[in-house]
Amino acid sequence: MKSSFAAIAAAAAMAAAVSLTAGCASLNSVTSEVSSFGEWPAGRAPGTYAFERLPSQQQRAAEADALEAAARPALEKAGFKPAAAGSAPDVTVQVGVRTTRTDYGPWADPMWWHGGFGYYRRGPWLGPSWSMSVYGSPPRYDREVALLIRDRASGKPLFEARASNESAASMSPTVTAALFQAALMDFPKTGLNPRRVSVPLS
Repeated sequence: MKSSFAAIAAAAAMAAAVSLTAGCASLNSVTSEVSSFGEWPAGRAPGTYAFERLPSQQQRAAEADALEAAARPALEKAGFKPAAAGSAPDVTVQVGVRTTRTDYGPWADPMWWHGGFGYYRRGPWLGPSWSMSVYGSPPRYDREVALLIRDRASGKPLFEARASNESAASMSPTVTAALFQAALMDFPKTGLNPRRVSVPLS
């Protein structure tokens, strides 16, 4: 029975690993749920921008640098240009990111317990037997980026966008950049909320 259980466990682990590897190998685009809000002034060009950090982000400068670097290509693709050093930008931009990892244990699946009791016969003797099947699943990652654009002179929020998705692949700078690109895909339009947007990975 021990050898049978070990074989089942090994097979389940291998299936989970193959599933995770296949998911990563096929990740050539990022599809996310996008919601955007605001009223960008008609006829106003994107103009220049500068990032604005919350006090908590100022405490973690390295993380903020990496996050802003991921958002910068999407902003520039939408028509914004970084403000020159020492000059006031037309708008300020706040960015944020959230990643949640979910590990699915066997107890999380009510259908996992497939074991049972029965009887086996060995010669003239009838005795109890026990069996169990094993369920395995890779972790899932729920990821979301958020972006808020304000008019620098008045402080008025002009445009807000969020993009989120879930997959078996963990967050990376490439995925973060793709989520920001999805969030700004329709700028300055807001569109239907939420909507699915796919961004190819270069």
